[in-house]
Amino acid sequence: MFNNLNVALYVSGSIAAYKSLTLARDLIKQGANVRVIMTNSAQLFVTPLAFQTLTKNKVFTDISEEPDEKEITHINIAKWSDISLIAPATANFISKIANGIADDAASTTLLATSGKKVLVPAMNDNMWNNPATIRNINTLKNDGIIIFSPTKGYLAEGYSGKGRMIEPELIIEKMESKLSNNHLLEGKRVIVTAGGTRESIDPVRYISNNSSGKMGYAIADAAINAGADVTLISAPSKLNANYKARLISVNSSADMENAIKDNFYQSDILIMAAAVSDYKPVSYSDQKIKKNDDNLVIKLSRTNDILKEIAKIKSDQFVVGFAAETQNLIENAKSKLQHKNLDMLVANDVSGDKVGFNSDNNKVYFIDNNGIISQTGIESKQKISNDLIKLISERIDK
Repeated sequence: MFNNLNVALYVSGSIAAYKSLTLARDLIKQGANVRVIMTNSAQLFVTPLAFQTLTKNKVFTDISEEPDEKEITHINIAKWSDISLIAPATANFISKIANGIADDAASTTLLATSGKKVLVPAMNDNMWNNPATIRNINTLKNDGIIIFSPTKGYLAEGYSGKGRMIEPELIIEKMESKLSNNHLLEGKRVIVTAGGTRESIDPVRYISNNSSGKMGYAIADAAINAGADVTLISAPSKLNANYKARLISVNSSADMENAIKDNFYQSDILIMAAAVSDYKPVSYSDQKIKKNDDNLVIKLSRTNDILKEIAKIKSDQFVVGFAAETQNLIENAKSKLQHKNLDMLVANDVSGDKVGFNSDNNKVYFIDNNGIISQTGIESKQKISNDLIKLISERIDK
């Protein structure tokens, strides 16, 4: 993806600026052409000479310096860049670009840039959670700027909190995920389901599972980045949905089934990544069940098999299912593919603690009616989502 890509790397004043040296080097190793623009405060942490040595390009730091009288440097860089990558982006610099302030080399160049922009914040957790920063981030999202949120980790202040800039290798991986699938699903209407459904026992108790929704939300992001019109039908989750997705929040398996059926006829693709409850209580208590000295027995009945029901009304939609198994993974996955009239199935083993439910990573097999298409190693759920979207687009094209 990065071969011969022109990347303008903006570095603002954070201790995380040292990571940008590695980021610049890694981008160059991937084949990118990199030019660096630094704020004055960034130069207190890392010298322009270090970036110049790595990129073999002069670093732009002073708006008043014009080495070539025939060109205006900030306009030249703005036109040259295919992608503008702001890493690290401090709260101050985020505030500037959200409000259109152009008072130094970096902010002026970025304001003149019309191409794709990716912003990677780094700051104290209190600053990240400040209402002003939240407003500014939302403004930038609405302006079409891609945000790679900070992670929780050890901060310069000496404690752990959410504000730490993500690592360079993850930045590159996320850029590939966000930018490489452009237009693959242009004009397609995609339904993605996510999260673990809940079957209520009484007003305060329910039966559910360990699904966090991370896989489904990552797929929704990948589909949006591929140009699709995405409806995300989500069981309860702590995750924030992509603002471009049409979010339908549901609770039970019945709620999810109804939401899917309401939207299925108008869709082109259904990706069923939710962990839907297989069983529900036969009866629901309107009042909280009181504890007593006796054992409590809850009788369960099967929930509807949503994919089996969808198979009855499917016409030309492309339907993808997920199989989360703890044993006989491939055998069970192939059986599910055939019995539920699926076009593709993503199978993963959830018996370990390094992948699957609640993890940021997964290890899956992509399977269709001809057998195993491919398998992954332990990869981020974003990368796996990106791979899935590519596979779907190839099969729709055929």
